[in-house]
Amino acid sequence: MNIVVCIKQTFDTEAKIALDSQGKIDSQGVNLIINPYDEFAIEEGIRLKEQLGGEVTVVSLGGERAQEAIRTALAMGADKGILVSDPSLEEVDEWVAAEVLAKAVEGISYDLLLAGRIAIDDGSAQVAVRLAEKLGVPSVSSVLKIEADGEKITAVREIDGGTETLEIPLPAMVTAQKGLNEPRYPSVAGIMKAKRKPLNVVSLA
Repeated sequence: MNIVVCIKQTFDTEAKIALDSQGKIDSQGVNLIINPYDEFAIEEGIRLKEQLGGEVTVVSLGGERAQEAIRTALAMGADKGILVSDPSLEEVDEWVAAEVLAKAVEGISYDLLLAGRIAIDDGSAQVAVRLAEKLGVPSVSSVLKIEADGEKITAVREIDGGTETLEIPLPAMVTAQKGLNEPRYPSVAGIMKAKRKPLNVVSLA
């Protein structure tokens, strides 16, 4: 099963945030991390690969620093990464992000798309479902459990007051909720291997 995981680099939740003279967040000296909900998506992608075979490709957009997030995902166990890099992509709305990710993903063979349920910096929870719409695949959000057989997935998702079980044909988009799994820490061996794994940096053009 070939899996694409879309991730976002965000500010560390414990970082001290300061504003510059333009009223924007000053990123100088601020630690950046993988969006925590995206870590659940990465872990689930790796687990499904270990169970069913295939490979995991991590896709992101942003400036050069976003390579750090992709390398971390590769150290966790993902196989390769793609970064659409342009300074203008560090601050874009959900529509632009989905459009750019769709172009990046179109050239990849995939059975399943994974992403975090929500990004902790803007809280919009829109990019993944917009991406699914752009690619013409079904989506299911806030998933707590996934079972896959190569042709379809059975997903248990969180709803108001309980859970709901859905069966979705592949390819599909799934967004991960807290509780789906426990993300692994990159091992020393994983970090060394990540340096040799392919990370394709492409321009916005």
